[in-house]
Amino acid sequence: GAYLACTEFVDHCVGVILQALDKSSHAKNTIIVLWSDHGWHLGDHGMFCKHTNYEQATRSPLILAAPGTCPEGASTAAPTEFVDIYPTLCDLAGIELRPELEGTSLVPLMGDPASLVKPVAISQYPRRYDKKNVMGYAYRDQRYRYVEWEQKKFRDGETTGPVVLQELYDYEVDPLERRNLADDLAYADQLKRMIALARATRTGT
Repeated sequence: GAYLACTEFVDHCVGVILQALDKSSHAKNTIIVLWSDHGWHLGDHGMFCKHTNYEQATRSPLILAAPGTCPEGASTAAPTEFVDIYPTLCDLAGIELRPELEGTSLVPLMGDPASLVKPVAISQYPRRYDKKNVMGYAYRDQRYRYVEWEQKKFRDGETTGPVVLQELYDYEVDPLERRNLADDLAYADQLKRMIALARATRTGT
């Protein structure tokens, strides 16, 4: 009950702000960005926490509104990240995007929600596995999540550790991530594709 009450109160507060904006002289030249922290695991995966590489802890609200940029209520399934907010605001405001920015402008999605601006969204969080400290790197495209767990005890000169565990989830058939498909031969091609995306993303190619 308290969780739902908190959500309703936040929604009310957003409404108050938007009503005030609509009554002002700035409604037609104001960019609005609403984003949020992620939610809680509430028993799914046997967890009650916020910090994982699964969907519940990495999928977060992101709503953009800018006059004349996209149809009202349009949505996209394209992967996006919070590092994309700043370059998007620069793009909308006509400010030159600096080459060292890690994010990508989402303005193309506002004009064509079916398009893509990046192949995957990335998250990272550690855990204990088989009595070892491992770091998890998750790569989420429009349908799949691939998680790669690396042992973090490196030898001299190494920048990555050995992969000790892989996870692959298909949200079209398993939206609650109940079945790890990394060892399923029917998904071998998808696993190979996601590994290639992970390698390309990590190396900046």
